[in-house]
Amino acid sequence: MEYDNKECIIANESWYPQNILRKFLYENVEVNVKEEIEVREETINTKSVDINLLKHELTHTSEKSYQCTIFDKKILQNCLIKHEIVHTAEKPYQCSQRDKTFTCKSSLAIHQRTHTGEKTYQCSQCEKTFSKNSHLITHQRTHTGEKPYQCRQCDKAFSQKHGLLKHQRTHTGEKPYQCSQCAKAFSQNSSLISHQRTHTGEKPYQCSQCDKSFSRNSHFISHQRTHTGEKPYQCSQCDKYFSHKHNLVSHQRTHSGERPYQCSQCDKTYSDNSNLISHQRTHTGEKPYQCSQCDKDFLHKHDAMEHQRTHTGEKPYQCSQCAKTFSQNSTLIIHQRTHTGEKTYQCSQCYQTFSQNSHLITHQRIHTGEKPYQCRQCDKAFSQKKVSFKTSENTHWRETISMQPMCQGFLTK
Repeated sequence: MEYDNKECIIANESWYPQNILRKFLYENVEVNVKEEIEVREETINTKSVDINLLKHELTHTSEKSYQCTIFDKKILQNCLIKHEIVHTAEKPYQCSQRDKTFTCKSSLAIHQRTHTGEKTYQCSQCEKTFSKNSHLITHQRTHTGEKPYQCRQCDKAFSQKHGLLKHQRTHTGEKPYQCSQCAKAFSQNSSLISHQRTHTGEKPYQCSQCDKSFSRNSHFISHQRTHTGEKPYQCSQCDKYFSHKHNLVSHQRTHSGERPYQCSQCDKTYSDNSNLISHQRTHTGEKPYQCSQCDKDFLHKHDAMEHQRTHTGEKPYQCSQCAKTFSQNSTLIIHQRTHTGEKTYQCSQCYQTFSQNSHLITHQRIHTGEKPYQCRQCDKAFSQKKVSFKTSENTHWRETISMQPMCQGFLTK
């Protein structure tokens, strides 16, 4: 049987007659949608006009002849049925493996690929495959560098639309995502989800090497670098590498001299916000980090963690050359200089070098004449604590029956 095909006057494309279109629709579309199609078709003369051809020709014009009955919105006829389903909240297409439902048949087809693992869209440059064409298009921008979504207020451009939407909230201050438990609001849904875990205590991201768990994926990824030693962030000026981006940003300020964080009480400035927060505690006297075993309080979290190792005996930092272990990373670094012979601390007056900063400070007292350690019994002063201890012990031993602790009894600084 031959069909009298009709041709689009603009694009010269052929289309099947109306009866073939109707047969296809009735075989492939749900009943309630068929009724809608019949209603729409009755609004035009179906005997003289091919609907399929009409739909196609509308794409070449700015004409939007069909109006949504709920919103004052005009759209193309072939999009109207799909659009009105949005208002009815109807989801006629159901996944056979799960109870998930969809408004469009195409959305169901895309979803089913999550079960089958099918990835039909392939990148021509790196051969990566994707389950959605939209994901492929987004991926291809990593090769082309294209950023089609631009902010009108600051001209910042983004490769993905959701990146632009998130960014625009920094201008508007909009925070549409609100916590149901404490009413805190967030500009991003991901931030809300992370926050809600502070209420539930959920930590879904677990390290396979040390069983540590995390509430945020970003914290989990950062933690894994402590095992792998990966440092993906490189300084462009001195080729130093960092495991975290914020550490790189802070480091770059040592080159630029930028110190954007200022104390409101003493006008001291800092290159890192965490350093400012720590400094402000010297004014407030706040010590927020408490040892769970001896109730000792600390200004800094890392001080509390290092202190707790005196209870646990944990020594997580190991020398790669001699297998010696240490409770503090700073102690490991100092130890490693015994292998490398590195002496990074230099005296500005005689140019002598030292492997430890404490040794340099002690040495500089030779030049300054400073003697900060004083014996409580005879007021004699010393430049080094160990020298003052030995002298005090020998001189006052006979006068002192008990010296527990020996150095603490005599010395002041």
